[in-house]
Amino acid sequence: MENYTFNSFTLQLEGLKVKQASMYPVFFFFLFSYLFIMIANVGIVVLIFIDKSLHQPMYLLFCNLPVNDVIGNSILLPRLLSDILKPPSKLLIAYYECVVQAFTTHMFGTTSHTVLMIMAFDRYVAICNPLRYAAIMTNKMVMKLTVSAWGVAFVLVGILLGLTIRLNRCRTLITNPYCDNASLFKLSCESVFINNIYGLTFTVVLFTASIGSVVLTYTKITVVCLTSKNKSLNSKALKTCSTHLVMYMVMLFCGMLVIALHRFPQYSNERKMSAILFHIIPGSLNPIIYGVQSKEIQKFMLKMFRSRKVLSSK
Repeated sequence: MENYTFNSFTLQLEGLKVKQASMYPVFFFFLFSYLFIMIANVGIVVLIFIDKSLHQPMYLLFCNLPVNDVIGNSILLPRLLSDILKPPSKLLIAYYECVVQAFTTHMFGTTSHTVLMIMAFDRYVAICNPLRYAAIMTNKMVMKLTVSAWGVAFVLVGILLGLTIRLNRCRTLITNPYCDNASLFKLSCESVFINNIYGLTFTVVLFTASIGSVVLTYTKITVVCLTSKNKSLNSKALKTCSTHLVMYMVMLFCGMLVIALHRFPQYSNERKMSAILFHIIPGSLNPIIYGVQSKEIQKFMLKMFRSRKVLSSK
């Protein structure tokens, strides 16, 4: 008969099943990924704020992505790095720390969608209504869009975790290398019907709104480009929109892979790794893709490099 421990404040993490020979390669992969994410994302945010030529709605809205990447990965990766080197029996986490980690993890995923939605709106206004762009995309509008992106995510995830926290717990094993909502409500012996319904509704609404808004805005942008004979407009639209779409597709693919692998228990280790890569891959690629595609960022980087070269030659 199974033993139950009710409402324990110490939980056991299942962790990654890493072979002894692979332990240090995996550790250093996560370590260098985390360092790169922190340096690249913090660097690009600082760059945008110190260069006045980058104080444009497109770049200010983009700043939400690196901030989200830094917060999401800072909660997950340092803890994961320490856990890789521990034996399974030592993988313990306090219940409230687990709740905070789950909240941050879901905030990361949800905010990734909402931020890319407001970025799609910005590109739509810039290309489909360029004459009114400055009047529509004011600093006030940028602030409203930013608050909306984070506020909607906060409310949706708050309800998600609130429904889970209300449950009594009779188990202590988190079947994941880190805490998320599903792992937390599976600790309960009570009915989780409401949790499953809200979780499914949450996912469907988020993905429908996200995919729908991106498809709608980019369909209209495509129509404008096809009917316009302005080669300069078409070139600019193609460049900025391709950047945004690449970021969106990477994030969507990583997220859907995690959801798909949940349906196949035999691939639990692959699911765990893909869930971690959902944080690492977008966080690593966002600053690279955006930095490479942006002429303004390239110019600033070249200017900084040349000024340092001149100073070092003196």
